Amino acid sequence: MRTLLLAGALLAITTMGSAAVKVEKASYDGWPNCYRVSNGEIELIATTDIGPRIMRFGYVGGKNFFAEFAAELGKSGEDKWLARGGHRLWKSPEDSVLTYALDNGPVQVTVLADGLTLTQPVEPETGLQKQITVRMAPTGTDVTLLHRITNTSGWAVTFAPWALTMMAPGGTAFTGFPPRGSHPEVLEPTNPLVMWAYTNLADPRWKFTFKYLSLKQDPHNAEPQKLGLFNPQTWGAYLLGNELFVKRYEADANAEYPDFGCSFETFTNDVFLELETVGPLSTVAPTEFVDHVETWTLRKGVTIPEITDAALDRVFEPILNRP
Repeated sequence: MRTLLLAGALLAITTMGSAAVKVEKASYDGWPNCYRVSNGEIELIATTDIGPRIMRFGYVGGKNFFAEFAAELGKSGEDKWLARGGHRLWKSPEDSVLTYALDNGPVQVTVLADGLTLTQPVEPETGLQKQITVRMAPTGTDVTLLHRITNTSGWAVTFAPWALTMMAPGGTAFTGFPPRGSHPEVLEPTNPLVMWAYTNLADPRWKFTFKYLSLKQDPHNAEPQKLGLFNPQTWGAYLLGNELFVKRYEADANAEYPDFGCSFETFTNDVFLELETVGPLSTVAPTEFVDHVETWTLRKGVTIPEITDAALDRVFEPILNRP
């Protein structure tokens, strides 16, 4: 676990019954200007020295679900884009120049009663301004994230918001397909399953069932792997030890999505695994913005003894079907 030093300033607190969300300034991973949001059960840490980035999410006193790259921590002002770890906001489709606009400088923070808003200066490469608003439930493990990209340029820009969460090594990712059917009752296709040029379905890190797919993060396998799909009830999960992270997104079946129609993508190599949700493509006029909302939750004491529909149903149906 990384070093967290509270700066002694309680910046906001919201209460419900005996529970409370506290927002405190802190030093973390060598960045002096971080903010910790906690309800006593879970905690989230964002830095304002770079970003917008959320660098930690987990149970209080527990492991960080997010990847961290030691050589890049606590630093800023670099002249090239760095993976760095944590959770970030990008624009899709991926472009080797514009998507990798630098996020190595300070961001503005607005402290809320139950969270905070992180606002990046306008990117000179794109004319876009990125913002992430975090709101934590006063009890339990739920967090809502509003991702916003505003077009400040003088012309319309077509893109999709793309929320990427870099998971710590050693876990297994899961996602689900849209509701399945049978032949010949269902003759039309229901969703894309999208490959990249380097996707290898023979790689043993992939596991498929009728309703789910999983991808293991293996620190001993450096070959990159990626798949994408569309699901109106988009979700991705990551099992790290016996703790589970789940992120969800409500996709629009009537909208156009990038990457041959993906609302969810997952990527891995030997250092991290990524859970990515993708919003619809929009042509955004000057001064307008697009929003993309994810919800996060955590669970303890989770075991998946085998990757079968029955075993995965027992874990995920109670989470995905709750209000």
